Amino acid sequence: QLQASGGGLVPTGGSLRLSCAASGRIFRINTMGWYRQAPGKQCDLVATIVNDGTTNYADSVKGRFTISTDNAKNTGYLQMNSLEPEDTAVYYCNADLITHSGRRVLWGQGTLVTVSS
Repeated sequence: QLQASGGGLVPTGGSLRLSCAASGRIFRINTMGWYRQAPGKQCDLVATIVNDGTTNYADSVKGRFTISTDNAKNTGYLQMNSLEPEDTAVYYCNADLITHSGRRVLWGQGTLVTVSS
């Protein structure tokens, strides 16, 4: 399973680091992504990372957010800097994994980020 954590309340301009930990016998993280859903809005892609290190970001977070993975810990991260009220949302992680039982695509439970103005 995936466990997302690290959300909280921060002021505008603040920083947070979200974590997404995969449990179980994980052989490889193929891809990991972060998505977010603001109140009353659709769920949008924030960032993705492939196991070769290739990253992709939504235009709204480029230069402020950084996605990374630590394969030794089976954990992904989303470092969020210069946070804005518009970043307020529930953040979900998603991972495409190779496990002892084969390929699995999992979603974390979501973690709330609130940026105060």
